[in-house]
Amino acid sequence: MDTFTLHRGTAPLFISLPHNGTRIPDELAGRMTPEARRVPDTDWHVAELYDFARSLGASIIVPAYSRYVVDLNRPEDDVSLYPGQNTTGLCPSVRFSGDPVYLPDQAPTPAEIASRVDAYWRPYHHALRQELFRIREAHGRVVLWEGHSIRSVVPFLFDGRLPDFNLGTAGGTSCSSTLQQALEAELAAQSDYSFVVNGRFRGGYITRHYADVASGIQTVQLELAQLNYMDEDTFAYLPEHAVRTQALVRRLLERTLA
Repeated sequence: MDTFTLHRGTAPLFISLPHNGTRIPDELAGRMTPEARRVPDTDWHVAELYDFARSLGASIIVPAYSRYVVDLNRPEDDVSLYPGQNTTGLCPSVRFSGDPVYLPDQAPTPAEIASRVDAYWRPYHHALRQELFRIREAHGRVVLWEGHSIRSVVPFLFDGRLPDFNLGTAGGTSCSSTLQQALEAELAAQSDYSFVVNGRFRGGYITRHYADVASGIQTVQLELAQLNYMDEDTFAYLPEHAVRTQALVRRLLERTLA
């Protein structure tokens, strides 16, 4: 069972796209609501959006399975990343709309959740950790870049419209102030997109857990508002919009490498 793909690059940059997967095992899909089977909370098309990063020498890891199977960006003990705020868990039972993922009495048991962690979560994190250390060994440093996207308006999770570019560095603790300032400067130098740093999305489990600035591992999360590169209702990729968004993402990654 291939639960992820890993492209090994040559630069000190590693891109993780933990919510790009869309597969759901047939047995599990049969227990879900029709709406959930469409996996609407996918970080749609981020692998396509970041594909250019191969030309920069980046390593890229992409899961095959949906976050509804198991959320790779949550801790395995399922402790909330945003205490006091609405969120979704390790094996989500509600969608970003607040509606149920599962049909009545079909939510996973603790034993099933543990089994999914073993089958999907651990292999992804093992590969992520090994590649992170390989890159650091080769270069003496590495930046782990978490690529995410979300619908621009999700009342269950946040008020109003999300800014276009949402940069998270765990409140400035997951990377150097030099890197954060360079990325902020790149965002501030353009006027096409709104942005915020360490707003509603400050960085998930991967950003927080793997950061070790003192030993040469920096982490950054970028959450994109999906309307800038796709149709949020049909989930269709819109190349004419994506190319402009992609250009700014590229400049951010080039700054990161510099």
